[in-house]
Amino acid sequence: MPNHLSIPFKKTYATPLRAKVRDYIQNQTADHPDAYKPDISQWESLRAACTTNAIRSDSVNTFLSYHAQLVFVLTKLPSDINLEFAYAHAFSTTTSIPITLRSLTFERAAILFNFAALYSQLAASEDRSNQDGLKRATSYYQHAAGIFAFLRTSVLPKLQIPPDVEENPSDLTTPVIQSLESLMLAQAQECAWQRAVAEHYKNGLVAKLAAGVASLYTSSLEAIRSASAEIREKLPSSWIAHIETKQRHFCAAALYRKSIDDLESNRYGDELRRLIDGEAEAKRGYNLVKRSTVAPAVLQDIKSLLDVLQKNVARAERDNDLIYHNTVPPSSAITPIQEVVMVQSNPPSGLTDLKSVIGNDHILFGEMLGWGAREAINIYNDNKQSLVRERITDVAQELEDEADRTLRSLNLPSALEALERPIGLPPSLLKKAEEVRLEQGPERIEAYLEDVERLAQRAMAVLDEAMDVLDSEASEDEATRKDIPMTRPPSHEANQDLIQKQARYRTILVEAAQSDETVRRKWEEWESVILQLTMDEEELEALVPSSTVSVVGKSQSASSQTQIHARALRGLLESLDDIRHNRGELVSRAQRRADADDIRPRIMTAAGNFEHSVEINPTMFADLSDEELGKYDRFIQGLADGQKKQEEILEALKSTNEQFLSSRKEDTSVKEREHALQYLDLAYARYRELTRNLEEGRKFYNEMVNLLARFKEACRLWSNARSHEAHSFYRRLSSLSIQDTSVDEQRDVDDPPIPSDPPRSQKRIAKLPSLSSADWETEELPPPPSEGSDTKGSHKEKKRRSGGRK
Repeated sequence: MPNHLSIPFKKTYATPLRAKVRDYIQNQTADHPDAYKPDISQWESLRAACTTNAIRSDSVNTFLSYHAQLVFVLTKLPSDINLEFAYAHAFSTTTSIPITLRSLTFERAAILFNFAALYSQLAASEDRSNQDGLKRATSYYQHAAGIFAFLRTSVLPKLQIPPDVEENPSDLTTPVIQSLESLMLAQAQECAWQRAVAEHYKNGLVAKLAAGVASLYTSSLEAIRSASAEIREKLPSSWIAHIETKQRHFCAAALYRKSIDDLESNRYGDELRRLIDGEAEAKRGYNLVKRSTVAPAVLQDIKSLLDVLQKNVARAERDNDLIYHNTVPPSSAITPIQEVVMVQSNPPSGLTDLKSVIGNDHILFGEMLGWGAREAINIYNDNKQSLVRERITDVAQELEDEADRTLRSLNLPSALEALERPIGLPPSLLKKAEEVRLEQGPERIEAYLEDVERLAQRAMAVLDEAMDVLDSEASEDEATRKDIPMTRPPSHEANQDLIQKQARYRTILVEAAQSDETVRRKWEEWESVILQLTMDEEELEALVPSSTVSVVGKSQSASSQTQIHARALRGLLESLDDIRHNRGELVSRAQRRADADDIRPRIMTAAGNFEHSVEINPTMFADLSDEELGKYDRFIQGLADGQKKQEEILEALKSTNEQFLSSRKEDTSVKEREHALQYLDLAYARYRELTRNLEEGRKFYNEMVNLLARFKEACRLWSNARSHEAHSFYRRLSSLSIQDTSVDEQRDVDDPPIPSDPPRSQKRIAKLPSLSSADWETEELPPPPSEGSDTKGSHKEKKRRSGGRK
């Protein structure tokens, strides 16, 4: 019967499920995609079976199976695996553009919507002129309402809509789903009311059932009216009128049935009041339906009820005037009709009892470690590396640097070596010189400087090329606007996020170039001294003056007091060497422990304790991760203990060194030798500093070139999407001038269930995230090196239509 509303299916389109799932497994898991060929094939088959839009009762099990498998899939894969699902709005026209989201949750929500739509259409197709048909329709409507309730409470909260999508799936919003749930319940209650009327229940009970119907239609109406105007506009114009007409119809029907009950109980005044109120409600409903495109059956229902009420009002008024003479009370004075609701949201048991649906069938990706567990492993490994780097390796390096700075400021151990070895070169200096010679130090630094300069120029060139792409798009946009009107923002507004990113990247490159210049100046300052370290032993020894002091002889220039202080200094230096050696060993043990540390077995064991249907997320393993990270506390504590001892030794070195210097103020020959040794020792420290800075610079620029290449590609994709959009504007404008309306009339209305290519908005063609999305920066930007190579060569700045250059 056509006086009920059935919900249409959300039309869907083909999706490259197999390719995208294989890509994700290949790139994001330790498994090989071939191991899951049967799972992917089964997934494709289930989706195809659920998107035929066949209105058959045996389709119920198909929907239940696919939904259950989707729940299990979401425990193994994240919602976004770069697989797009396209669904049209349930109430859209055939030419409207579908909404496309990279979201398995979106697929699950749409499947549940269509599952509820299937039940509503099964109910609407029942013959409600007999009791069996009414019973089945009531059951189907309650199942549809239950599915909508489940969708609203269990799935919609998990559906994340990216802010950059052109259009939200408004039929998957809480107000719409809540309205449809109440509508299904109202129509189920209407079936119960119809059964009561057919079986001649007492008028008082029939009135209560009718009031329940009206109440549920009211709930549906209030839910949709609470939605935004944009959401309401997507619903068919007749739906709201239909629901309001039904609500007024059953308010009037309840009053009519209750008036009969009042008449039978000799409450003539109450009877007349209810008939008058019922007539007013029916008249409002009738006036509403005449102004809208509601189904003829609904119009006939309200018109028939209005005729009955008008006849009974005339009869009751005549009887009361001539016979009963009862006072007609105001509406507020009569007893309200108690609502009786006989129906409830009743989701199919298979929605929650997934095991009963799957039975002995294969669970898709059942052998795969869930994405939440995999992500927990990745998070732990990241946290582990950060902890080892920031609280162990970096702290140890800072302590080493502090010790080196203090020793250089005290001219140690050069001062002792000058005293202990009045002629020749100290073994430590010979070792350092040999190291520089073997590494071909000066040539290595020159090569590094050239690499850094070349990479810096390449990074700036890539950034310039990215800006050229935006310039070209801006020129095209400007030319297009002269030919056709467009409502989209101009390029200088639309590309603001990209322009801001390039400005930040350019600032980083400029700052890095300044650090490069500092390193180059430092090399020029120390080049000659570092070159001396490459000399052979005889040439190097000739550069260092000898002193008259011997270790054993105790000459007149070296007092016994000086020797006492020298021995004290040597003892402190040896203690400091022990601390530094122990610290190095501790750092090495920590790094070996981190390299061998594998939390995967514990995560897998913990994940196995959860139910298969539980969607595991990384936060579930936070306590386990913290417990595992606790094993590095002893290394951190060891560094802290060593730091305390080092501070004590450095203070003692400063004090003892003052006494040492005071005892040999007049020893000029030793001082000259001491200064020469110190200068060579400092040259070695500068060599190490330069090579470390240049290595950091090369690493920084390599990462920057890669990052800027991705940024350039993002600019290209954005520009292409804008070009496609402009061409689409042009095509639509052209088609309006030559459109033949007869083409639409001859179009085949029997569309295939799953067309191969859905119509798409141009923004989705490029599959781009929003310009403000963090997806453009999938890796953390490396900080510029503290010092790096100079960037030679200036780049000619062009005038940018896009506003990208300064």
